[in-house]
Amino acid sequence: MNGADTLSTQIDTYLASRRQAGFALHIDGQQLKRFAAFTDKVGHRGPLTVKLAMRWATDSRGKRPLTAARRIEVLRPFYRYWQQFDPATEIPPRWLCGRAHRRLTPHIFADHEIRSLLLACRRLCPVGGLRGASCAAIFGLIAATGLRISEATGLTRSDVDLERLLLHIRRAKFGKERWVPIHVSVARALRRYAQRRDREPLAANAEAFFVFDYGRPASTRSVEYAFKLLRAALKWRARGGHPTPRIYDLRHSFICHRLEDWYAQGLDIDRSILALSTYVGHVKVTDTYWYVTATPELMAIAAQRFMRGTGGVS
Repeated sequence: MNGADTLSTQIDTYLASRRQAGFALHIDGQQLKRFAAFTDKVGHRGPLTVKLAMRWATDSRGKRPLTAARRIEVLRPFYRYWQQFDPATEIPPRWLCGRAHRRLTPHIFADHEIRSLLLACRRLCPVGGLRGASCAAIFGLIAATGLRISEATGLTRSDVDLERLLLHIRRAKFGKERWVPIHVSVARALRRYAQRRDREPLAANAEAFFVFDYGRPASTRSVEYAFKLLRAALKWRARGGHPTPRIYDLRHSFICHRLEDWYAQGLDIDRSILALSTYVGHVKVTDTYWYVTATPELMAIAAQRFMRGTGGVS
């Protein structure tokens, strides 16, 4: 391969073909562009090699092994794609820099923390504006349904059926769609929000369900920024493996609390968890089973049930 322009062009072609197949590849695309810039910087010519992949993977500012592993994970599919045009391409081994994924323990929100978060939204600027009301409604919806933040901010008016108690999620992960039933109390809260929203002239005709001041749709980025401000104001300390609590932890909390309730009720988790997995939009039920080991509370409950089931001491 000769020149960064050629590599960058081939990366564009690769990304276009993958996106046509339904893969968003936002982060992967950015990383591959950086890889093309790196090959130009080091003056690489010739086939794509394992040595080149390793040089780029370990060239990050923080030199973290996990970053290197994830970079290798991004490169491998592109290398396989390019091998059909250049058989001399050397595909890096999967674990060349170690495992690319590790699941950190989430911050599981207590009920009082969620209440504090929703109340704190009232202090967002402009005070009394639609931004605070929208953020409170979004955070409350995620806590009550386990939606992803992008799924919540992507809702349009036509996606929200408060009479039938249904949300139509059109922009789910991997391009999938699903219907999400909601509790009557959630519908009541969303109805109150919609009435508040439609009192704003610039928001009354917006297509988006969640709208900020001046008729601007609530974007994932803007809601994450608001959460960052609120998190600092509330002075939260993370109880999980991440440096700080995240919006995504509201989704984790929903799943963990549901499992805790089911264990407390003595339900058969193996029969119920498939429904939960479908509800939250997991592709694999094993992704939902991971939450059984995500918190000490769930591990303790599961262990107690195991001991009772095997005749051990509870």
